[in-house]
Amino acid sequence: MNKIKTIAVTALLALSGLSVSAQTLLNASYDVAREFYKDYNAAFIANYKKTTGKDIKIDQAHGGSSAQARAVNDGLDADVVTMNTTTDIDFLASKGVVAADWTKRFPHSASPTSSTMLFLTRNGNPKNIKDWDDLIKPGIQVIVVNPKTGGNGRMAYLAAWGYVRKKGGSDADAAAFVAKLYKNVPVLAKGGRDATTIFLQRNIGDVLVTFESEVISVDNEFGEGKVDAVHPSISIVAENPVAVVERTVAKKGTGDLAKAYLNYLYSDEAQEIAAKHALRPINPAILKKYSKTFKPLQLFTVNEVFGSFAEAQKVHFNDGGQFDKLYTVK
Repeated sequence: MNKIKTIAVTALLALSGLSVSAQTLLNASYDVAREFYKDYNAAFIANYKKTTGKDIKIDQAHGGSSAQARAVNDGLDADVVTMNTTTDIDFLASKGVVAADWTKRFPHSASPTSSTMLFLTRNGNPKNIKDWDDLIKPGIQVIVVNPKTGGNGRMAYLAAWGYVRKKGGSDADAAAFVAKLYKNVPVLAKGGRDATTIFLQRNIGDVLVTFESEVISVDNEFGEGKVDAVHPSISIVAENPVAVVERTVAKKGTGDLAKAYLNYLYSDEAQEIAAKHALRPINPAILKKYSKTFKPLQLFTVNEVFGSFAEAQKVHFNDGGQFDKLYTVK
């Protein structure tokens, strides 16, 4: 009997030791990515266990990407950040929270996936919305994210501006166009998921401008047939950059795990998971495999139209910038 008790106590201590030593990683990410990372985390944990024999735990924090970046800067102990615009990680780099050369720490400028902006309309597209021009028509209500709080909102704004420029319009033409669009915005959402909630649960608006990847999330959460996905003729490349939070991993000793977590995003398994969540993989073979998901459309980069994300941030989204001039808070 004593021998059985001893074995039981030893096993209990072993389990206790395992739970103490198992590392936990916190990923601070943007709203629309929550379902992707739920599946990705499960795949990574299984692969990490298989290759290292170690148990780990992954926690998630989601919100508007800029709000998340501020939270990390203010002390949220995320080990990694996975965002939807480079400006949010550049902000953390400027504060010394992530490495200054973060874009060189992982392949493809530290962006393992990308997306683009499209429109979600109500089932049947009752207002016959087909392109950006339809969003400025009188009586059309457009739901978008506040560019001050979320990368989703910045990409929507830049996509609309770039649409005018790519069609041969001037910056003045683009400013007038975007001003008309935001006059049709009844309320600014805080993040991508908040925008979807406003559109589908509060039933406000005729069209939601959001990431391509949100279509699958909407179908999964609200049921297929609630919305129609409309791909405009021209849209923007929205890269999804990632970085290790150097401040946190130095304190927690999780640097190697954080790097492994982000590196695995480039694996075939992770790229497949991304494609299934309508995130555009950088792996060309997997992108081609999911060609039915990723409709062909004319795409432009931020650098093509705005010089750089940093320049776009300064001109359009900093306090007193172009967005503040054209949008009046309702």
